[in-house]
Amino acid sequence: MVTYYLRDEVEHGVSDDFTTDQGKRTVAGRHTRTPRWSRLLLVAALLLGAAQACVGDIGDAPPAPVAEIQLEPASLARLTSAQYLNVVSDLFAGNLPTVTLQADTNPYLFYSIGATTTPLSELGVQQVEEAADAITLAVFGDSQRRAALVGCEPQTPGDSCVSSFIDDFGRRAFRRPLTATEHVRWLSVATKLADGDAWLGLRLAVAGMLQSPNMLYRVELGHPDPQAPGRLRFNGYEMASRLSFVLWNTAPDDTLLDAAAAGELDTREGVRTHARRLLEHPRARAAVQDFFGQYLDLQRLHGLTRDPASYPTFTPTMVASMRTEVRLLVDDFVYRRQADIREIFSTRRTFVNSDLAALYELDVEAASALAFVPVELPADGPRAGLLTLGAFLAMNAHETETSPTLRGKYVRERVLCQSVPAPPGNVNLDLSGTNGQPTSLRERLEEHRSNPQCYSCHQFTDPPGFLFENFDSVGAYRTTENGFAIDATGDLDGFKLNNARDLAARLRDDKRVGRCIVQQLYRHAQGRLNTQGEQSSLDQLHALFEASGFKFQQLLIELVSHDSFRYVAPQEAP
Repeated sequence: MVTYYLRDEVEHGVSDDFTTDQGKRTVAGRHTRTPRWSRLLLVAALLLGAAQACVGDIGDAPPAPVAEIQLEPASLARLTSAQYLNVVSDLFAGNLPTVTLQADTNPYLFYSIGATTTPLSELGVQQVEEAADAITLAVFGDSQRRAALVGCEPQTPGDSCVSSFIDDFGRRAFRRPLTATEHVRWLSVATKLADGDAWLGLRLAVAGMLQSPNMLYRVELGHPDPQAPGRLRFNGYEMASRLSFVLWNTAPDDTLLDAAAAGELDTREGVRTHARRLLEHPRARAAVQDFFGQYLDLQRLHGLTRDPASYPTFTPTMVASMRTEVRLLVDDFVYRRQADIREIFSTRRTFVNSDLAALYELDVEAASALAFVPVELPADGPRAGLLTLGAFLAMNAHETETSPTLRGKYVRERVLCQSVPAPPGNVNLDLSGTNGQPTSLRERLEEHRSNPQCYSCHQFTDPPGFLFENFDSVGAYRTTENGFAIDATGDLDGFKLNNARDLAARLRDDKRVGRCIVQQLYRHAQGRLNTQGEQSSLDQLHALFEASGFKFQQLLIELVSHDSFRYVAPQEAP
């Protein structure tokens, strides 16, 4: 029986086989502005929150003794734009107006790192204000929708209906119960700004809460652990938030908040139990795709173009097809088969539609523009693994020719977690050849490497990059370039290889691949680079990952239940 997957299901919705992440909404509308006191309060609160922020790090895995755990202070992260939109969609049951938020940054690959290092600008504050106003106008302007949200009909501003809703909404928006002081503050907002209209007062209170630092920031700073002096332990509500944003990319649901209240997230096993539940939800599949999209840098496919006259197989839908292929492959490894995730770089299994079947020169009758069919690439063919698929090859090439340097750099940085230094500022990038005579790209790069300024970097990136020279700028197989026979030989750290398929076989047994996946996930989950002192934690996580057969879901469970995710150090005195 042939299983196939439709592009619309993969990219825009949910099917039994595949779930995508929620796309960012980026078109702004013009909205009525909230009162000026709201913006001033928000700015003051943000400044206060920034003053209290700290930087983060963690320690070692159970059952290691406390003395072996090296800790640093926690990070204070704001929600990414995707997370903010996910949270408000959860709070109001979807169907919200399109809003614009401050663009996210992704230093060191991940938006979570940008969230701990990039402040909210003045414009960003204004955009949050306008978003909160537009969202609450849409929800509270619909009598049926606001009644379903609040669950009761307020009779007067600040009555028992308003009071109970503020507590319930605050718990979900702030990811913890409101303090008594906070309850009084927001109830006062709902009462004093109502102007005799209880619904108006409640709307303005909700709009204010959507702009609060407790909504915009993940306040997870830790608390003293009486059983381990010298370190801080995240409490149940902080752990609920940490779990949910890593595994779902949104705020915790009521079940997880209830578990926090009951103390179920205070133990390693309790965390593991709830992590398993979260991983069974479609949101987890979307969050996994979000991680791999950043790790593999799939955003570089956006806007990728090629001249159809030069590359006739590059159809208008090819970029979407390439992206979908990688997403289906990730989901296949992580969820459908729960296979060794390292083999994504060596597998001959993939998913093609008619676009990709033509690019890969495969005869797949069941494939169409929308239907993706699982296929096994020929054992004697040139392709094996993610690095021989169209997405990698096209986004690491130029419009008119390939780039062994970009392709080799990707292997070094993304697959092996090695650092490639930036080129000197005054380096000559002209690869036009000698005296204008046509030569192969390989020959031009060899000449380029003769420059001492270029040698150290290109000697590191080009040898593995040359292994992909049999694939052109869109990923189609070729044997010649400008009339020259292609030499696709190269090496990886001294091991001579003949082509990309040889590299795939080499990566299958390279221990650095699994360690790199652990490191990349660790950085993504912590929202920062790991420190040298955390190497023992990474080593322990890798050992647990290896013991599981390198199953990615199990790595997620091991990471979120590890002491390095559950504990932090006190902030150092200034």
